[in-house]
Amino acid sequence: MAGEKSVWTPANIVTCVRIAFIPVFMAVAACAGAVGAPAAVAAFVLYTLLSLTDKVDGYLARSRNEITDFGKFLDPIADKLLVFSALLLLLQDGWVSVWAVFVILLREFLVSALRMVASANGQVIAADGLGKAKTAVTMVGLCGFYLAFALLSVGVADLGDMVLLVSRALFVAAVVLTVVSGVQYFWNARHVVFGE
Repeated sequence: MAGEKSVWTPANIVTCVRIAFIPVFMAVAACAGAVGAPAAVAAFVLYTLLSLTDKVDGYLARSRNEITDFGKFLDPIADKLLVFSALLLLLQDGWVSVWAVFVILLREFLVSALRMVASANGQVIAADGLGKAKTAVTMVGLCGFYLAFALLSVGVADLGDMVLLVSRALFVAAVVLTVVSGVQYFWNARHVVFGE
């Protein structure tokens, strides 16, 4: 119809490409144990590029004034799929704790449910500073794990061990931020949950 905006904006296309390449990243990362260094390096590069596209699609949507409901729906799904694809692979290889993954998953379910309830009441719960910090620290920490794996695979053990240590510290910080930002979301939206 004339005057209607197409959902196929450059930002939404980038988001769709991000989702389409997540299984590719998972397949490459899963092969790294058998194939070795080339797959480990490719997994790191792929994950880093996919993480960066989150900033690209956000920038495109804002700069071109093409923020769509489709984009608002799809972008957080793409982010969560990217994070959990990496976490599940790291969990499978024993690099992260099942409890840490559970805490992150629980928080995402609870905040998503909170946003749905708020949306049904005509309210929007936007990401705040802590939520954005949580996402950034999580993404950097996960990129660090894959960088460490790549470095260890190519035989740069000392640097790989150091990057792994930093990545583990970042991951602990990400889990803490996950809990704190989740609590803050519910506190700020307590009127939605408890009707105050």
